[in-house]
Amino acid sequence: MPPRIAAIVTGHSRGLGEAIATHLLVRGMRVLGVARHANGDLARRYGDALTQVQLDLADGVASSEWLRANAIDNHVREADIALLVNNAGVLQPVGPLDSLDTDLVTSAAAVNVGAALALSAAFARGTQSMKDRRILHISSGAGRHAYEGWSVYCASKAALDHHARAVALERSTLRICSVAPGVIDTEMQAEIRASSNELIPDRPHFVEMKREGRLLSADAAGRAVVEFLLSETFGSEPVTDLRHAQARGT
Repeated sequence: MPPRIAAIVTGHSRGLGEAIATHLLVRGMRVLGVARHANGDLARRYGDALTQVQLDLADGVASSEWLRANAIDNHVREADIALLVNNAGVLQPVGPLDSLDTDLVTSAAAVNVGAALALSAAFARGTQSMKDRRILHISSGAGRHAYEGWSVYCASKAALDHHARAVALERSTLRICSVAPGVIDTEMQAEIRASSNELIPDRPHFVEMKREGRLLSADAAGRAVVEFLLSETFGSEPVTDLRHAQARGT
């Protein structure tokens, strides 16, 4: 009998998160999707296999209340394997530090870092008795290479990387990895291209990547993320680039 697998995916309503949720559902897993907006297409296609929670992860009070209601524990209770994919993230605010809206800085830190760390803690607590439990942070090359104008986004992704490194030192049954998935053709990339060279000096590079067809499709990236998450080597390194993992045959 195949193992029963339950997964939680944040930001499943669009882009990479939607693709990840899709490839988990295709494999017959139960998915709990957490996002500001519901995904009607996934609900129609997969029915009861998908549970959706509409939650603004920037709202720390609402997020804390939801976590205290043991939704994660209830979702994974009957599973043999539990997965958490911290995918939700925002790019804004961008630009020089002295131009940033402080409310947007606070919101970005809450979504990109605070929510991911809180969900990870709740997930770890709710899966203590399970032998196979895995956390995947969606990181970015921006967490390992600084980009002018992206100070908040870069710092938030670097935080996820270091969180994974620290958790890996605990040597529990929990596997964790912070993964840079590559440059993907999502709304975030469209947001970068729609910005200005003054706010994002590297914008022309991403415009050129789009023009030359060098952006990964969300579907291809989502499939690769899921294959890596389910691989035997997942968690052997706390931080990796998906392209490097694929080159090693994971």
